[in-house]
Amino acid sequence: MLAGKKVLMGLTGSIAAYKAALVVRELKLLGAQVKVVMTEHGQHFITPLTMEILSQNRVITGLFPAGERREVEHVSLAQWPDRILICPATANIIGKIAHGIADDILSTIVIARGKDVILAPAMNARMYLNPVVQKNIAYLKDLGYGFIEPEVGELACGDEAVGRLADPRKIIDYLCWDLLATTKLAGKKILVTAGPTQEPLDPVRFFTNRSSGKMGFALAREASFRGDEVTLIAGRNNLPIPVGVNYRGVTTTAEMAAAVKKEFKKSDIVLMAAAVADFRPGVVAGQKIKKETSPTTLKFVRTEDILAHLGEVKNEKQILVGFAVETENEVGNAKKKLEGKNLDLIVVNNPLVEGAGFGEETNIVKLIDRSGKVEEYSKMSKQEVAKVIFEKLEKLPDRD
Repeated sequence: MLAGKKVLMGLTGSIAAYKAALVVRELKLLGAQVKVVMTEHGQHFITPLTMEILSQNRVITGLFPAGERREVEHVSLAQWPDRILICPATANIIGKIAHGIADDILSTIVIARGKDVILAPAMNARMYLNPVVQKNIAYLKDLGYGFIEPEVGELACGDEAVGRLADPRKIIDYLCWDLLATTKLAGKKILVTAGPTQEPLDPVRFFTNRSSGKMGFALAREASFRGDEVTLIAGRNNLPIPVGVNYRGVTTTAEMAAAVKKEFKKSDIVLMAAAVADFRPGVVAGQKIKKETSPTTLKFVRTEDILAHLGEVKNEKQILVGFAVETENEVGNAKKKLEGKNLDLIVVNNPLVEGAGFGEETNIVKLIDRSGKVEEYSKMSKQEVAKVIFEKLEKLPDRD
């Protein structure tokens, strides 16, 4: 995803430095080139050797390196990356940048660059909430510096408060969002649904399916790189919300239907990746059904077909994308769904094929458009599948 992108990672003196190692590792896995700059205090929490192995590059630790020098390093390093990510960012480095102080290698590089800098603060809550620190952060935001806000959680001092470094997955998401944003779908409002719905039988039991929501979340993440406004409506899941996405959580099919209908009219592109329950129990018990007195048969009723409804009411400018899970006659069944529900594109996969099942990190899909053209793809990560889908959507005729 980040192939060809260059990230300079600044690491300062915080106990959260160990999480920086996870960020560097993930950046490398995504194909980015990474160089690490460590302050003197940062080296007390994690060794340069660790970061050198993970980044596969020499770690820079001082303004005056030993040995022969062929360039002004702080200037060349400032010019090298697409982004500078300071993770973790202490109150000290934030204050230095805000006041133009350049007294070590990292602050000197940042001052020499002056733009394209993202900071992920991590510190004690009292430090983070100090009016001086907040003023420095606000000032840097006004200048265009990016911030990945810290989370509420257990701090090194034992307090449960704000100041904990953001989850590494959120940091990676933010960086991808910042680096990969395009203008190809600028001005478009994109709606994505994801995950399973749950239909209650009684207060402790429900019916659902095996959907993890990963495909829908990958679509929402990809949409955030391209669209002007992205809304994600999802059933129960344990996935991190993509950066730059408006999120709404629902449980039942009826709740999802209501949420989707509310957003649909103002949406330009709609991708219905949620695996909604087609049936629900006809009667929901108010108390837990006891095994000794439970019925041997249950009566189910159909839930609303949300996708069919959208196909009926959509206007000529809207693009509607459906998803089909088929275990036989994939293309034939998907084409029937495409035509019967007035879709512009349908994505079909077979969960019985290895690498394309529920909960997998990968998928194997076929894309079918309104002309009946079928495009088959080999196994890819779900994020790569999402990219393929949006590249297809960008090639559709403009409907404005």
